[in-house]
Amino acid sequence: MSAVADDEGRRARWTPGRAALLALSLPLAVVWVLPLAWAVAISFKPEGEATGTPLRWIGSTVTLQAYRQVWEAGDLVRWMFNTAYISVVTTLLTVVFCAMAAYGFARTDFRGRKALYGVVLAGIMVPPQVLMAPLFAEMVQLGLVDTYWGVILPQVAVPAMVFILVRFFDGVPRELEEAAFVDGAGRWRVFWTIVMPLSRPVLAAVAIFTFISTWNNFLWPFLVTTDPNGMTLPVGLVNVQTSYGLRYAQMMASVVIAGLPLLVVFVLFQRQIVRGVARTGLAGQ
Repeated sequence: MSAVADDEGRRARWTPGRAALLALSLPLAVVWVLPLAWAVAISFKPEGEATGTPLRWIGSTVTLQAYRQVWEAGDLVRWMFNTAYISVVTTLLTVVFCAMAAYGFARTDFRGRKALYGVVLAGIMVPPQVLMAPLFAEMVQLGLVDTYWGVILPQVAVPAMVFILVRFFDGVPRELEEAAFVDGAGRWRVFWTIVMPLSRPVLAAVAIFTFISTWNNFLWPFLVTTDPNGMTLPVGLVNVQTSYGLRYAQMMASVVIAGLPLLVVFVLFQRQIVRGVARTGLAGQ
């Protein structure tokens, strides 16, 4: 009986609206995957056939020559370690500091709170490129050029993440905190032992978004890093390409190498991403 009920439940889920949504999503998925598949196909072609006509998905031979040349031209192991270290530390600091700032805006009442929160929201509309020159001058004054902290610190303050977390904290029942206050807990203890555990879905989403954006960030690490041993993967791969001219097979191999770790992260944590966005209430806006 339970098997029959489960089967009927599965059929009941397929409503006309759901079928129409799936029919619309499939072409969009193909449009998104096609350029990625083409980049992978080019990366396995000989360099001489990467731009040949007519266009063909598979070259005369399938070769790893482009990957081998990219690997030999640069210190990929070092660059990947730098990128992973910077991304992990930036993610941890961003989650902690943005969560504390968001909790302060959502749960505490202090003079100038609305004005300060307005400044944070205004920061969402400021293009990061506008801040590059003053940030670089600040890193020079602090002696942080060509250091990990010079790359990490300017990426920690993310107004958009503060906004997302404020929206989530606004939905956390205040009764839970009030009960803890009655039991003698302070604001700091309530934040770490009650609010943060309840916020795991949105914190996971913020962490993943931050990790991906930090891993992909090219402009700021490019400006603040001149030592090849301190370069991140996107910066190092671009330097390899410019040093040896425009070679499309190697370029696509670089794209695949840089993007593969992010694809693995997304596949492993896609549920947390969707759940975190849904819990913030942003998905319906």
